[in-house]
Amino acid sequence: MNAIISPGSAAQAPGFYRFRIGSFEAIALHDGVIVRDRPEGFVRNASDAEVGDAYASTGMARDKLTLTFTALAINTGERIVLIDTGFGEGGAPAAGMLSANLSAAGVRPEDVGTVIISHFHGDHISGLRKTDETLAFPNAEIAVPEAEWDYWMDDARMSAAPDGLKGTFALARRIFGPNARDVRRYAWGKEILPGFTAVKASGHTPGMSAIEIASGDEATMFVADITNNPLVFARHPEWQAVFDMDPQEAVSARRRLLDRAAADRLRLFFFHAPFPATGFIIKNGEGYEYVPALWSAR
Repeated sequence: MNAIISPGSAAQAPGFYRFRIGSFEAIALHDGVIVRDRPEGFVRNASDAEVGDAYASTGMARDKLTLTFTALAINTGERIVLIDTGFGEGGAPAAGMLSANLSAAGVRPEDVGTVIISHFHGDHISGLRKTDETLAFPNAEIAVPEAEWDYWMDDARMSAAPDGLKGTFALARRIFGPNARDVRRYAWGKEILPGFTAVKASGHTPGMSAIEIASGDEATMFVADITNNPLVFARHPEWQAVFDMDPQEAVSARRRLLDRAAADRLRLFFFHAPFPATGFIIKNGEGYEYVPALWSAR
């Protein structure tokens, strides 16, 4: 008689998923999920009841905030490029899984040749350093948005910042300070690497950047945090989440990039979408629908 495994006693399969962008191999890397009580006033310009209804309509808990975290690695055939790094070793208990999932996908930390950062929030940059303060990807060049660097590394802005933002200023200094002179800053509208172009996506933070990845006649855009969960914020693109530093600019960036994705049938990759965090956008009246891409076995 075969032994039966008790329900819930086995771990999930590793959280990585491969798909193609032309000749490039893309690898979605799950960093974890956090579920917590959704704070009152989470959306500045909608009532808590409206927001609860929107979450419930997608099958999520009405009163919870479910945050998923997924970074993206690209094998160009010449180098491994990692876009954002997750929480790293010091993350919440249900997060910080990127390194293990990268290894499960067959990529060693020392294989990463370039790390591109979209913006400086902790869930995107903390994984650059281990808890012993050494670099998690020791051979990688680090490239960051110049507008983001100019804001968060400015001492005068740090001194004048409200208490709620001082932690992000301090984190940026801890992560980038020891090797600041080696960090490359990139500009919007410019190619970071062959096939990787920076796209203005500011509003969530002053310098947030989307990254368009193109190979042959195929393209995917890593859109970072232009939405919180796109299942909700694509349907309600006008909503202003408390995480957005310039709410009106964040809404403008969201609509601009979602309009383009819908018109061009451009595949998107969201940092906070349900894993594997990639799909398409359909225009629906004044809003949009996020349609996950179908999984492929190869």
